[in-house]
Amino acid sequence: MISVKNLCKEFDGEVVLDNINTVFEQGVVNMIIGKSGSGKTVLLKCLVGLTAPTSGEIRYNGRNFVGLRSKELSRLRRDIGMLFQGSALFDSKTVLENVLFPLDMFSRNNRRERRKRAEFCLERVNLLEAANLFPSEISGGMKKRVAIARAISLNPKYLFCDEPNSGLDPKTSQLIDELIYDLTKDFSMTTVVVSHDMNSVINIGDKVIFINEGVKEWEGNKSEVMETTNEKLNDFVFASDLFKKIRAEEEREKVIR
Repeated sequence: MISVKNLCKEFDGEVVLDNINTVFEQGVVNMIIGKSGSGKTVLLKCLVGLTAPTSGEIRYNGRNFVGLRSKELSRLRRDIGMLFQGSALFDSKTVLENVLFPLDMFSRNNRRERRKRAEFCLERVNLLEAANLFPSEISGGMKKRVAIARAISLNPKYLFCDEPNSGLDPKTSQLIDELIYDLTKDFSMTTVVVSHDMNSVINIGDKVIFINEGVKEWEGNKSEVMETTNEKLNDFVFASDLFKKIRAEEEREKVIR
């Protein structure tokens, strides 16, 4: 579990995050949604320590992440897996070598054990057959799965995903969603996903936090998203024709009943 209390972030005097309070729960997919420039990616960067908040607390199971000493910070980061928007694979390394990279860096296991763990992770994302291929030889969806395998290689307690479906077709996006959801449940991780994809929210959003202009405007679950009376969230959710049709159909069924 990760708890955020009174979190603020400023850049050159401009408030980007304003007094964020929330809890990211263990064993569920916690989604941060919002328009481009709303502050959701800055929040993610604060959560993983890529940028320091101006004020406030970020507690990992009670430990305040803000202000930790370098040794304690390094230890905590070993419990964190990160899936970057562009996958961030090493082009010069094979699929297997990419997954092995964090294991070689941080694991105390011997070479045979590290390789076995990497192969297990690739098998878990159904890519063991691609172990000896290079990133240039696989599809975008496969790259995302390799990145997921690498992110879980150290058996993290916390998994962060930045726009995991960016650039993917709908079918592959659904596959990635299901994979993230299944891994979260199987390994009881605290998973935080930044996304603007409402299909993902409806598919896997156990908990949903809506950030609007740096403020936590709303939070709830994927069912409540569709029923909310929050006008700003409605404007975001029903911006697409698909979700406008869903809302219209729901309203029509209510009238029939």
